[in-house]
Amino acid sequence: MSVSNILQPDSAPRVSLEQSSSFRNLGHTLIEGVLSPIEIEHFRKVINDAAYRYNTEQRKLEDRDTYGKAFLQVMNLWENDEEVRCFTLAERFGRIAAELLGVDNVRIYHDQALFKEPGGGFTPWHQDQYYWPLDTNNTITMWMPLIDITEDMGMLTFASGSHHDGFAGDIPISDESETALQKYIREKGYPVTRASAMKAGDATWHYGWTLHAAPGNNSAVTREVMTVIFFADGARVTEPRNKHQHNDRQRWLDGLEPGSIAASRLNPLVL
Repeated sequence: MSVSNILQPDSAPRVSLEQSSSFRNLGHTLIEGVLSPIEIEHFRKVINDAAYRYNTEQRKLEDRDTYGKAFLQVMNLWENDEEVRCFTLAERFGRIAAELLGVDNVRIYHDQALFKEPGGGFTPWHQDQYYWPLDTNNTITMWMPLIDITEDMGMLTFASGSHHDGFAGDIPISDESETALQKYIREKGYPVTRASAMKAGDATWHYGWTLHAAPGNNSAVTREVMTVIFFADGARVTEPRNKHQHNDRQRWLDGLEPGSIAASRLNPLVL
């Protein structure tokens, strides 16, 4: 199959006013049919091949901690695989991200395959942007299943509206974040929502500050998901607030100094 069409922004579904409003107000939205069945079939194979080739997790599920049980996580596949690069750097995704954020251009932060194995555990409540030393709130994660998924396979779950309050606590994803942020969500009264099902090639999009989690995978098949994180062009690197941001600055921003424009070789302009 030729993959050239995925590089074209105009081949994507248009972002509706309802989706844009949902994203701005709730902090997340679902856009169906971002990839066609033929396209997702192609990229599912590409991403699976790369994810299992570069996966370093060899422990049995029962021997891992809560974070390890949540999913197999393989990051920045686009750096090492030219076909995954066609996926991650697709202008189609960049255009949707830019439209939802209301900005002209976006850059890549990183991609990651998140494969929740059969019997895989829950993903604790967390905020993505806790990890990112960036000076903008215009950050967005695309979360795309590579197969049809249902709620019992580990559907992404959101605390709607939580992005409006920004930083929710100095706590990384863990058992502790699950307990503390569940309490925070109850106290704030955020509605907890998730889709009941998604087709392969559909995608959810959420702000970096939107609190989210996922239940365990109670099915007999692996929940295959690919994610891409974008941020608005022109953002600057901030002084790391925790060890995770220090590590992110070195790895995903290629060691750029605080105050620099976040535009390293690892953060190409997508749109």
